[in-house]
Amino acid sequence: MQATMVNLYGPVAEDMILVEDLLESAKQVEIPPLKRMLDHALEGRGKRLRPALVLLAGSFGDYNLNRLVPLGTAIELLHTASLVHDDVVDGATSRRGRPTANAVWDNALTVLLGDYMFANAAEMVTRTGSIEVTRLFALTLMKMTSGELDQDAAAFDVGKDIQNYLWRIGGKTAALFANATEGGALLAGCDPASVDALRSYGYSVGMAFQIVDDILDYSGDEELLGKPVGSDLREGTITLPGLLLLERYPRDNPIKKFFTARRGREERLQEAIAMVRETDVLQTSMEMARQYVGRACEAIEILPDTEARRCLHGLGEYVLERQS
Repeated sequence: MQATMVNLYGPVAEDMILVEDLLESAKQVEIPPLKRMLDHALEGRGKRLRPALVLLAGSFGDYNLNRLVPLGTAIELLHTASLVHDDVVDGATSRRGRPTANAVWDNALTVLLGDYMFANAAEMVTRTGSIEVTRLFALTLMKMTSGELDQDAAAFDVGKDIQNYLWRIGGKTAALFANATEGGALLAGCDPASVDALRSYGYSVGMAFQIVDDILDYSGDEELLGKPVGSDLREGTITLPGLLLLERYPRDNPIKKFFTARRGREERLQEAIAMVRETDVLQTSMEMARQYVGRACEAIEILPDTEARRCLHGLGEYVLERQS
């Protein structure tokens, strides 16, 4: 087990191997082409942050791994399936330095792969035996899809504001984090106040996670990110740093010039990235992420002072400090 995993997830780190085992079992299918595609999609292990949040939330009640592990695995499958579909929509050829499924196979096959993984996740969550958690999972998928639809429909639209952005990432990203912590708490039989606290924590950490992602898209190291800097803007997605730049410099704005340019678009894109870096919009964006982490940590103050709660505090700091 990686030392990083132990440091981040403390009391549940050892149990994360059960999530890995269940994910491995999801690859065992009888159709060889599908198995190859599942192997590819699930090969990059990452930090498995969302399943870890399920287990950490569950530790505040009846820590029943027979129920918590299927939910954590289902949420990881849902997350991965959404990335598979996103890559098709964006025409992305790499993610985290690895070829995307649609770069290896065609778009039609990759969409079917994502569909299979969504169905697999839905089946997995029914193993929790909880109708309430299964319904929450379905509602989360609806929120994620709504957020993604809104983002794609707003491509190259400079008329959207920060409030719309926050609503969008609340569905696209934060809803799944909230599902992890709320679902874990519900399965553990936590009292309503604890469930609310953990849901608020997950949502706020998810908001911070996406804001930091959007900051890194302008300021990160391309090798660590596994994609070019400015990828979102290149696809027409204006995230928080870009929205702040448009708000503060409405005239002669390089983002507007990039969107309307017929020639020299790459040059205009680099001008926009440079202006974002040279102004204070990245610092302002990071301050907003810190505020969300602050809200997350404040929400769980009602929970017992356990190692799990200290891990949740530490994960908030990790979200702010990560570089990829």
